[in-house]
Amino acid sequence: MLFNFRKKRTCMEREILAQSEISKHIIEAYVTSDGNISIDLPQNINRIILVASGSSYHCARYAAELFGTISKIEASAVYSSEFLLENTIAHDENILYIFITQSGETTDTNSALEKAKEHGVKTLCITNKENSTIWNASDYKIACLAGEEKSIAATKSFTSQLLCSTLLALKFAQNKGIDVYDYILDLKTIPSYINKAFELKPKIKQFARFLSKYKNIIMTADGQSYALAKEASLKIKETSYINTTSAILGEFMHGHVAVLNNKNAVLVYILNDDLTYTATKNLNKIKESYNPPICIIGNRTNQVKSTYNINIDCEKPIIKTFCIAVIIQLLALQIALKLHRNVDKPHGLNKVVK
Repeated sequence: MLFNFRKKRTCMEREILAQSEISKHIIEAYVTSDGNISIDLPQNINRIILVASGSSYHCARYAAELFGTISKIEASAVYSSEFLLENTIAHDENILYIFITQSGETTDTNSALEKAKEHGVKTLCITNKENSTIWNASDYKIACLAGEEKSIAATKSFTSQLLCSTLLALKFAQNKGIDVYDYILDLKTIPSYINKAFELKPKIKQFARFLSKYKNIIMTADGQSYALAKEASLKIKETSYINTTSAILGEFMHGHVAVLNNKNAVLVYILNDDLTYTATKNLNKIKESYNPPICIIGNRTNQVKSTYNINIDCEKPIIKTFCIAVIIQLLALQIALKLHRNVDKPHGLNKVVK
């Protein structure tokens, strides 16, 4: 599918629409014709710690679960600023620290890498900027290949980080002799699924018109979907200045739910086919007690009455991750345009480098 970028009004929209081609380019660059992933990695890693800020942290949180489920490696994610406050850090020879930054010049992430290297640990960076500070300081490195991102909001850099993280998890699995052939086949369909997400723009625009009337929006999800809920909260907040809050659904029910006594919309993100029994029970409790509009991004469920539902039919959570990421970006863009915000240069924000 071809898009005429010249008719688009903002850098943010052009960068969103570039993601299909970028994902195709990344796969061609890192996956060989025989299905091998050409990424250089250290051997005998049994624990991974991912360090990042902002949207890159949301990628790190998502990736941490991938390493556990696909690579069978214990992994966790930590904010760069929080990492810098830790008095001690894990530093045995089987640990790999992964630092994720779009620009390669994010101050707190670079400082976190310096702290890690003081302990002699192995380091790897995922960045969109080769020959940046973090690129040159890391032992191992992966280029996101997304090209310069001019808009303040991370869009194409975020999905390219997600894809590179996924390839990294698959490479670790390959090194352990785990068969990931089906995953490789799935990844090759991501560009076409992203194009399907673009086709939802009229429906997303209508949904954005509805959400733009709210001053407060709750983003919630369970499990791996929560990283996307956090990213959606940040995207809408930084482009539209709407007060958005993200919360794990189960934890939200412990006191936080009281904010629904004020006027809020609730957005639920679902990567898997169905909501769990507990999630269904909690959402119905929210509806019964507070009656907010509940909007679902992901599979519609008959067990929860939703006001809006935006979805791409896809049974594979890894592929659906990219569809929902693009839907989130288009939704944030359309809400901001409806509110007449400058999405490329939000007031008071600068592009990560200090």
